[in-house]
Amino acid sequence: MAPLDPQVTAQTLTEALPYIQRFSGQTVVVKYGGHAMVDEALKQSFALNVILLRAVGIYPVVVHGGGPQIGELLKKLDIACEFIDGMRVTSPEVMDVVQMVLVGQVNTSIVGLINQHGGRAVGLSGHGGGLIRATKMKMTRKCASDNQPPEIIDLGLVGQVESVDAQVLHALEHGNFIPVIAPVGVGPDGHSLNINADLVAGAVAGRLRAAKLIMMTDTPGVLDSEGKLISSLTRAKAGQLMEQEVIAGGMIPKVNCCLEALEAGVERAHIIDGRVPDALLLEVFTDKGVGTIFSER
Repeated sequence: MAPLDPQVTAQTLTEALPYIQRFSGQTVVVKYGGHAMVDEALKQSFALNVILLRAVGIYPVVVHGGGPQIGELLKKLDIACEFIDGMRVTSPEVMDVVQMVLVGQVNTSIVGLINQHGGRAVGLSGHGGGLIRATKMKMTRKCASDNQPPEIIDLGLVGQVESVDAQVLHALEHGNFIPVIAPVGVGPDGHSLNINADLVAGAVAGRLRAAKLIMMTDTPGVLDSEGKLISSLTRAKAGQLMEQEVIAGGMIPKVNCCLEALEAGVERAHIIDGRVPDALLLEVFTDKGVGTIFSER
């Protein structure tokens, strides 16, 4: 790799300065997932990005997924697992694997990588200090006949966030630690519940009144009907695009998560391309960014 021109480096730092000044002392919640969790170079890049955010006075909070890793271990153990409308039906046997992978493997790996590069990361799940209280998710499906009540679908130990204890996270942030959260919640009976990582990230961002919620994906962001990136969207415009089915499929829950975060008090929400090296820094510290930014107006 050719050395960078010192003038280009200086210009880059100058461009970043207003953003550093603006977001210093504020929280940025990052949902970490997709290819960025698998590719070795991108994993290293992510760890360094998070450390740099903290070094300039921003408080990063990382929430990670781990669906592919869970699926891989379930396959190795020959444990059957069903999906309904994109949700993993979680039996007690599957829940054991979910915890093993998310808390014991993925979380530990992310924490270790950040610490290896000089950060001070701490791994958490919903059990840590009662961080994430959850209830079982209730899913219903409309029946073919209007005369019949909706079908109630049992997803097993799948949860939805009931509450997030901000005190736990504030204590870590102000102790100069970087929280890394596995999306496992604590049910009313004290048992673990498997929660979608996007939902956890949105709930954490809302509870902390974060300056930003950044969701790393394997897409450039929200695309228009011609497949071109839409760099910014208001809540109203995003709603229109969903009604027109321009925003469709797997992008809908991610966009809804961003809109719910805005409603909860998050200043800005982003869907960015985690396949781009240093995507996190590019989105936070540059004028152009690498994804779609959502705002109230």
